[in-house]
Amino acid sequence: MSSPQWIGRYRVERRLGTGAFGVVWLAHDDRLQAPVAIKVMAENWAYRLDIRERFLSEARLLRRAASDGLVQVFDIGEHSEDRPYFVMEYADRGTLEDRLAAGPLPVAEALRLTAAAARGVAALHRAGAVHRDIKPSNVLVATAPDGGERVLVADLGLAKSLAQASGLTLTVGSAGYAAPEQLDQSDGIDARADVYSLGALLYHLLTGVVPGPAGKIVPPDGPAPAVRRAVLRALESDRERRWPTAVAFALELERLAGQADGYAAGRKAARVPRRLLAAVATLAVVALGTVAAVRWQTDSPAPAVERVSDATGRIQVDVPTAWAGRLAGSGWTPRTLGLPDHHAPGLTVARDVGRWPDLGAEVSGVFVGIGAARDLAGRVGTISHRACRYDGSRTFSNASWHGRVRTWSSCGTAGRSLEEIALTPVRDGTPQAYVQIRRGAGDDPTDRILRSLRVSG
Repeated sequence: MSSPQWIGRYRVERRLGTGAFGVVWLAHDDRLQAPVAIKVMAENWAYRLDIRERFLSEARLLRRAASDGLVQVFDIGEHSEDRPYFVMEYADRGTLEDRLAAGPLPVAEALRLTAAAARGVAALHRAGAVHRDIKPSNVLVATAPDGGERVLVADLGLAKSLAQASGLTLTVGSAGYAAPEQLDQSDGIDARADVYSLGALLYHLLTGVVPGPAGKIVPPDGPAPAVRRAVLRALESDRERRWPTAVAFALELERLAGQADGYAAGRKAARVPRRLLAAVATLAVVALGTVAAVRWQTDSPAPAVERVSDATGRIQVDVPTAWAGRLAGSGWTPRTLGLPDHHAPGLTVARDVGRWPDLGAEVSGVFVGIGAARDLAGRVGTISHRACRYDGSRTFSNASWHGRVRTWSSCGTAGRSLEEIALTPVRDGTPQAYVQIRRGAGDDPTDRILRSLRVSG
């Protein structure tokens, strides 16, 4: 499908995704100087008046519900060949499906994200509708005005008035997330079907896998008993035994998230787990695109390098071509280091990003995360890797950065090293950077990598 240059008065930049009845484009509102997402009805459905009405009802429902937890609709119009479209806010931090690309989320984060999604779903219920297709790809994350995160429920293409739901004859929903009554609608469905889907969403965030069939779900392994009970109550086959409302479920998850935060705050800084990056990185793994190879700017021969950047374009760094197999660039979670930011720009690049969280794996690569907290450098300086041998530290400085390079070795494999660097900008206005470099024996590219790092404010 070719990209249109304009949709109405909005300048199109790229396609974001495709659904059953429409295509979503990232566009720019030149008048308000802001990005927007535009959902255009698919061409092959334009002649179907019933599908057209269903498409437009999504925009009306989002507008009527008018909640901070739902994607907001700004405008509506018609594209070429009488295809309707509506203009929504752009969720610049991706979806919960993106977050899951790196594996399960920390418990407190999973609880907070699901609670926020439940609040958005509750607003939909108050407007008289049931979503019926809650899953990670339909829960978006956007930057809040204060720099934090807003969780937004989207894609209401399957939503329908609760007053009409009992007359449905079409089975809808996604496998693993759909409540059992959505498969056998003899008794109709109500808002508790969405509670089941929210429970499936939380289960997936906690475990990294979609729950099994209703009534045969294996309890999640790892979370505290109270968290397991909350999840399993939402996933009850008998809806009478579930949480009665999305709000009730949200309140319990918020309470449990507070307890999880308190526990994490009480842990000593030296007890950062060996698999730190598994919790730090909330990264969407994507294939590294073709980029031009450049050369180290030194007088002696050196290996080719590739310049990579994160999803926001704020971080750019040169890495050896031999390391540049895969790039994960949707961000990281500074809160795992005890810092206030929930999410910040970050990237990991390595030949095999999937093995990066294991410090003992023979994988060379670079992690870069930025943060607004002024104590980022001090916090990084407290990290201890018990499975590695600490070899001391040294100073790094150039025209852009200064900081300390802390070196660890023998992290499971002889001859391999881990270098951890907290960089403070020389000029005000640029955030601090946390860098990890993992490599084998031989040439040491650390200083060259650090000199190449560029971060925009």
